[in-house]
Amino acid sequence: MIVDCGTYRAGQRTEGPEDFSDALDAVRAAGDGFVWIGLADPTTAEFDHAADEFGLHPLAVEDAVTAHQRPKLDIYQDSVFTVLKTAGYHPQDESVSIGELMIFLGDSYVMTVRHGPESPLKDLRSRLEKQPELLAHGPAAVLYAIFDMVVDQYLDVATELQTDLDELEAEIFSPGRVRGAAERIYGFKRQVVNFRKAAFPLMEPALRLSRTGAGPGSTEVKVPFVAAELRPYFRDVADHLAKVNEAVESLDRLLTDILSANLAQVSVQQNDDMRKISAWAALAAVPTMIAGIYGMNFEHMPELSQVWGYPAALSLMGGACAVLYRLFKRAGWL
Repeated sequence: MIVDCGTYRAGQRTEGPEDFSDALDAVRAAGDGFVWIGLADPTTAEFDHAADEFGLHPLAVEDAVTAHQRPKLDIYQDSVFTVLKTAGYHPQDESVSIGELMIFLGDSYVMTVRHGPESPLKDLRSRLEKQPELLAHGPAAVLYAIFDMVVDQYLDVATELQTDLDELEAEIFSPGRVRGAAERIYGFKRQVVNFRKAAFPLMEPALRLSRTGAGPGSTEVKVPFVAAELRPYFRDVADHLAKVNEAVESLDRLLTDILSANLAQVSVQQNDDMRKISAWAALAAVPTMIAGIYGMNFEHMPELSQVWGYPAALSLMGGACAVLYRLFKRAGWL
């Protein structure tokens, strides 16, 4: 559905036609300003209508309708198509939820298409409308603001993940065995991997938007519709995104180390348990062996006819068990 359609001139929202097609014709006829149309989980029919009016490339339209795209930046003849993944962290179940934002940037217009609950733009539009000096740079200012909002989300998620990981690490390595620790670590690592899939691919589009142009001999195409004055802003976003990626790398490595340490911890505990079981089995085997010998009912066994035979057998069993217990205790098996 169409969430909002606004006309902006000189950084200010102005009154304009409610129909986005008429609004676009009006700003192009005036030669200044741009139209920002926002769509949320649009149907195929709704998006096809908008795509026809704005002349969007069929491949970009297909990606926008299908969703579940990798973060990227594609340049077409009359537009720039950008895909970003939004993120939100839920500490209750230690999960990262991923949404999707798609931005079409063209001559005098910017169209945003959002999928999922983690892609709110209403507050962003309100904040931008209070920054006319930024909106005065045209539709690319909206693209920058969305990039900045998404990367700020990433920073918040990375901070939350680090906090929960510190708590998980302290719990796992505290005295006493934590049941299901490996499963919890693996589940946490899976959330970090999902987050990484959203943050890492976005670095390449951010760097392309921050560059002023292709150097001599370069085959890279300059991103159109982005004013040179905005490129330092995108460079700042790229710097923040680099910090996020470094934090995600650190989280991933730490989780791998924690998982390996936990598995080693479990293995050591199992070895200790096996040593104890073996020691107690040996203590039980000696009296069993002695009792078995005297239970064979041979006729010529001198001890059977002696008064001291029974106490001697018991004393032998007790003495052998005491010696074995002392040896195992000294070796740390008991």
